[in-house]
Amino acid sequence: MSIDLTQVKPGETGVIKELRGGTEFVRKIQSMGIRPGRRIRKVSSHFWRGPQTIEVDKARVAIGFGMAKKIIIELDE
Repeated sequence: MSIDLTQVKPGETGVIKELRGGTEFVRKIQSMGIRPGRRIRKVSSHFWRGPQTIEVDKARVAIGFGMAKKIIIELDE
């Protein structure tokens, strides 16, 4: 099942399937190591559309809610 990152619960893992955004968004997010095919784990999220903390390749990154909505992942079973 593919869902956006905001719907993932802390502790869940998956694989990034798609980045839904313009050229600038894709360039910026990829510069953080967030690319299709990479494994991702959600570390935490804040209440009411706050930042989402994720882990990609042992690096933790906090991204905004709007950016997280554009990252589509396939959850692990």
